[in-house]
Amino acid sequence: MKTITCGELVPGCEYKARAETEADLLSKVSEHVRSAHPDIQMTPKMVEKVKAKIHDE
Repeated sequence: MKTITCGELVPGCEYKARAETEADLLSKVSEHVRSAHPDIQMTPKMVEKVKAKIHDE
């Protein structure tokens, strides 16, 4: 299981996501960013930052 906590990238955000695959997790994170952080663009550089914060459970 892959996990990520948004607060590792956006201080103060308590959103946590879990998914079986990295692709599924990135999809959940992208949806969260669109709804909760509309000022943040999911650029390739941001995706790399997100990937660096993914943990295996």
